Amino acid sequence: MRIAVLTDSNSGITQETAKELGIKVIPMPFFIDGDEYLEDITLSQEKFYEKLLGDCNVSTSQPSSGYVISAWDDLLKDYDKVIYIPMSSGLSKSCETATQLAQADEYKGKVYVVNNQRISVTQRESVMTAIDMANKGYDCEYIVDYLMKNKLNSDIYIMVDTLTYLKKGGRITAAAAKLGGFLKLKPILLIKGEKLDSFRMRNRTVDNAKSIMISTCIEDINGYMKELDGKTDNVEVSIAYSGTDTTNAYKFKEEIEKALNVKVTYVDPLSLSVSCHIGPGALAIAITKKMEY
Repeated sequence: MRIAVLTDSNSGITQETAKELGIKVIPMPFFIDGDEYLEDITLSQEKFYEKLLGDCNVSTSQPSSGYVISAWDDLLKDYDKVIYIPMSSGLSKSCETATQLAQADEYKGKVYVVNNQRISVTQRESVMTAIDMANKGYDCEYIVDYLMKNKLNSDIYIMVDTLTYLKKGGRITAAAAKLGGFLKLKPILLIKGEKLDSFRMRNRTVDNAKSIMISTCIEDINGYMKELDGKTDNVEVSIAYSGTDTTNAYKFKEEIEKALNVKVTYVDPLSLSVSCHIGPGALAIAITKKMEY
């Protein structure tokens, strides 16, 4: 059974890397001052942040139904089944739309939409797992079942550098943003499952925020993740960041590897869909439990 793996650009997998992996990546659309752009095709990281910092009107969107169906049809010419892993259903309607489209008779038993409730480096981990399982001969239904059973076994903690974009998105009030800016707060957000939630909002420095994120990940690894199978040595740790400067991300990587005694798997830009709402300068640490197949 020939199985194709499909995802979207929220996974952080570029079009170039997708070719190397032998998969397809649907680019996420953005509207900037009314014009549509496609992530990693007509919208680079550099151009996105130039527009965002230039105070342009930047908004996220979801791939059109026609674009998604076209991707499925192209893959089904060469494959028997398609596993589609879009961004978390809690952060976009693209997963819900795809799930509805997959109920059409021509796609039943052929296209499987995984509501994996992940984004960025944890979504990428799911894609890499699906590729590995398909290459090892696992059937499509088993792969989908594995991904769904383990979808919540990951966390992303994000330190936000500026409150400007949280204010723009209505996640905090203008008064809170002004006070937070005055106090130079570096809030921490959490992505787990359906939502982008507040975790710790009153961290006064970058070092303080990073220390909290690292210690919290250690607690998660030795807590609920260890309870899953009694192990702590099968957790993937990755870094994500927003903006075009990677200096702080790689410095954070060194700090994490020393503190957790692990090798960081990925250092990737945060999804532009997330960056649109939190702005540049963010740092994130992600942990993902790797259960046996």
